[in-house]
Amino acid sequence: MIKLFRNISQNLLVGGETNKYFKYAIGEIIHIAITQKYNLNLNATTYPSPLGRG
Repeated sequence: MIKLFRNISQNLLVGGETNKYFKYAIGEIIHIAITQKYNLNLNATTYPSPLGRG
């Protein structure tokens, strides 16, 4: 999967399409942020705090 994303980013940069590359990079960052937030929420509901604070 990493090879696929690396190939996409390299093809966009080599092809001189920096505008598309920046849109791709921002989309990837947003995707990672949403995924991390989801995983933290899932972890909090699966393993509740032993102190009862969330």
